[in-house]
Amino acid sequence: MQRVFVLSSDREPLDPCHPARARKLLKQGRAAVLRKWPFTIILKDRTVAESVTHPHRVKIDPGSNTTGLGVVQEQTGEVVWAAELEHRGQQIKHRMTSRRQLRRARRGRKCRYRKPRFDNRASSRRKGRLPPSLQSRVENVSTWVERLRRYCPVEALSLELAKFDTQRMENPEISGVEYQQGELAGYEVREYLLEKWGRKCAYCGAENVPLQIEHIVPKARGGSDRVSNLAISCGPCNQEKGSCTAEEFGHPEVQAQARKPLKDAAVLNATRWVLFRRLQAIGLPLEIGTGGRTKYNRTQLGLPKAHWTDAVCVGELGEQVRVPPGLVPLQIRATGHGRRQRCGTDKYGFPIRHAPGAKKFRGWQTGDIAKAVIPKGKYAGVHVGRVAIRHRLSFRLNGIDVHPKYLELVQRADGYAYS
Repeated sequence: MQRVFVLSSDREPLDPCHPARARKLLKQGRAAVLRKWPFTIILKDRTVAESVTHPHRVKIDPGSNTTGLGVVQEQTGEVVWAAELEHRGQQIKHRMTSRRQLRRARRGRKCRYRKPRFDNRASSRRKGRLPPSLQSRVENVSTWVERLRRYCPVEALSLELAKFDTQRMENPEISGVEYQQGELAGYEVREYLLEKWGRKCAYCGAENVPLQIEHIVPKARGGSDRVSNLAISCGPCNQEKGSCTAEEFGHPEVQAQARKPLKDAAVLNATRWVLFRRLQAIGLPLEIGTGGRTKYNRTQLGLPKAHWTDAVCVGELGEQVRVPPGLVPLQIRATGHGRRQRCGTDKYGFPIRHAPGAKKFRGWQTGDIAKAVIPKGKYAGVHVGRVAIRHRLSFRLNGIDVHPKYLELVQRADGYAYS
């Protein structure tokens, strides 16, 4: 099971303890609960000078959607804590795409819109800049590394520095100059697609009609402009297909010809060195591992495939770890710290609501984790979850309306949800 993080009376990290030991300290009044997630207690009668600590290592397995985290004691190799951190990069990308579409529509209607600013040119952006959807992944990982350093005596880090050869993933036989030429060498895109699909509609097979370039997975559904996501279709089929995928349109054979998207591999390739430099700047010894070494260690230990098991098996020291029975990782989901948007719009871009100026109401803010004890009524019972405030005496908690008088604070909002 998970160990409990312990802080001294002067708020310095001590060795994590067994949950039974933590319960005993709390029952005796020698400690108090500092945080619920991750569960952390603070001692009242012991300083760090009066304690003996052992070095621990934070191990990280970066992922496009989920990153595995683990804390391992250096001397014994025991895994004392593990978690899986779910990123919100896709949510950020979707919101920025929606904002861009609304602004573009307002420009087209010559309505109110934010004018393009001169300083937003691509040439003025700093070197090594990542888009917000990728930068959020780096920030999430670095944030949790710093938190674990505050709660545990961490003296080293381990990171899996994965690299993906996307061209070889598409074509295992590629070599030499073919890396530079690509699959469209000697072709224009339209001519390549006409030849690929036999100069007929990919859906109805119509020939000798005007043909259009069409997205197999529409851009509105996350499809890209890669040539592997493009097909040739006649005008009626293109109009009828709309925002459906080829499979939803009744042509799974066309969908099968579309190659598997390499979005996740591209995300890791774009962020791996940024994350490496961010962790290197912390100043702790940083061990680098490969994906092959991680898989070998996990296989030798007989551990199941999971993000957190990959994390604890990173690096050369990964073959020596010991996972205690019954260890269940903490599930962490990035939720953000609120919105900057002050005006909500409908799907056409017209304002329909305005956010109030105050972020808090009666001491509560959206994202606080609370426990509600409702004595009677339809929702009588105990409910625990994240609060969504309204500037009136009716908050939302787990999909129900709750009066603030029934709420008890469990943990302040920190940009993450836990389970």
